[in-house]
Amino acid sequence: MKITIDADKCCAAGQCVLIAPEVFDQRDEDGVVVVLDDAPPADQHDAVREAAAICPAAVIELHA
Repeated sequence: MKITIDADKCCAAGQCVLIAPEVFDQRDEDGVVVVLDDAPPADQHDAVREAAAICPAAVIELHA
């Protein structure tokens, strides 16, 4: 799994960080998503999929 984001569209809701804190964080200055691990280990894949699914701005893209 490979993760890409469209930070320009991020609304800084933070749901991704709550679901997958090992993979996502937020910038201090504006709350925009930051990817900590763009190729997370298999044990994080379910959480990453959930984070992408609930992102209100749909900025998280997952690639096989």
